[in-house]
Amino acid sequence: MTISENTNTKHITERPPVIVVMGHIDHGKSKLLDYIRSSHVVEGEAGGITQHISAYEVEHTTSEGMQKKISFLDTPGHEAFSGMRARGAKVADIAILVVAADDGVKAQTIEALNAIKSADIPYVVAINKIDKPDADRNKTIQSLIENEIYIEGYGGDIPHVFISAKDGTGIGDLLDTLLLVAELEELKGDTSLPASGVVIETHVDTQKGISATLIIKNGTLKKGMYIQAEKSCAPVRILEDFKGVSIEEASFSSPVQIHGFDSIPSVGASFCTHPDKKTALNMALACTIEDVENTHEALSVDAHTMPVILKSDVVGTAEAITSKLRALNSERTHIKIIHSSVGTITEGDVKKAGTSNNAYVIGFNVKIDPTAQELAERMGITIKTFTIIYELLEWFESRVQDETPKQEVEEQIAEVKILKVFNPEKNAQVVGGKVLSGYIAKNMECAIVRQNERVGTGTLVGLQQQRTEVETVQEGNEFGARIKSTETITPGDRLFVFRIIEK
Repeated sequence: MTISENTNTKHITERPPVIVVMGHIDHGKSKLLDYIRSSHVVEGEAGGITQHISAYEVEHTTSEGMQKKISFLDTPGHEAFSGMRARGAKVADIAILVVAADDGVKAQTIEALNAIKSADIPYVVAINKIDKPDADRNKTIQSLIENEIYIEGYGGDIPHVFISAKDGTGIGDLLDTLLLVAELEELKGDTSLPASGVVIETHVDTQKGISATLIIKNGTLKKGMYIQAEKSCAPVRILEDFKGVSIEEASFSSPVQIHGFDSIPSVGASFCTHPDKKTALNMALACTIEDVENTHEALSVDAHTMPVILKSDVVGTAEAITSKLRALNSERTHIKIIHSSVGTITEGDVKKAGTSNNAYVIGFNVKIDPTAQELAERMGITIKTFTIIYELLEWFESRVQDETPKQEVEEQIAEVKILKVFNPEKNAQVVGGKVLSGYIAKNMECAIVRQNERVGTGTLVGLQQQRTEVETVQEGNEFGARIKSTETITPGDRLFVFRIIEK
């Protein structure tokens, strides 16, 4: 956190680090967080992975006996983390890249690493699952090196710790290492300033209204202040820590819960605090928000549109899913999110889907209202719910493949050089040539190319070799052919023989 020149230096103190845990889906990210915060939420989560963004604050006694606070940010994956970074907010200070000792570096590990590098933050490699019988430390280190992850002692300076999130082996060393990296980063904060930071999660509470989880990156938040995150505002009447316990104030690096926003703030949005409601509202009105439905890249007007109604348990997950769905856009297919919100799939959602042709209603970690299910069946609208993000994406990708309009394209089979032309006829010619590559066969189509310019097309209606009728001619052989074409063929022309396929 950059400290302003106007800051009173006597209020500047060391700021606890905010840590993000990333890596492959099955390498133990959630188990690691579960062990660190001494709770047991992982067992209740489908697929054993974390499905939404939240934050936790822990106290760790270092090897020197000092008490230090650390905040952990929990994300559904590198997509959501990158999405928050895209909004310009530096959410985390340090990352943990988890790699399983029985599996090594995987494709998702590299994707997570790229997200960490894009965020421009230091990271520590946690080699997990060392308790497993098939764990191989040396093989895992070799896997890291092969993927240009150069850890300390093996040609690089990236700290690494061997751990078991199952029995806690090495967890203390990992926390000590994180605090050492934080010390080198010289993280500072000023308690005298109004709080500022980042929105890391939002949801709608049936009793408390629109709520958000915030990470304070500088300053102090107190009851009576007003929070403004882009166009959304909330009075700080109820201030809760990450456990839901009511508190009077909180300072930097602490995750807090705020209720009563006038609209849902965007995950990844920076927030600041104001002394009164009028100032907060004026700042919100002055803030211009780019409509998410206008952020698509220009697509062909002929693209097939796939409308989607997306319902999720929390906004952060919805934004991550939306980002991945839009990544499936192509020149021929356009995924259009016509509505996205949190909560149960309702009759209103089905009616929204009914206004578009062949719309999908997709739910993540939400229920379907019985009246909505009944209406969807009557209207022939597909409702599909999921509890694991990757299953949702795989299912929808298969729908995209099925619905993407097929295109007829020319697939080249052979290249032919015309050596001689005999007996030109109306709309047909007899030629002699040589197959330079591939093979040719009767009734194949060909493009006639002269001086690198396509001048016409034709059909091979007859083939001969040594005055004998043949069905095919292979590469390297000379032949005679009767070609049906309106274009006059001349010696030196090239024929590119092709077939039409669908893609």
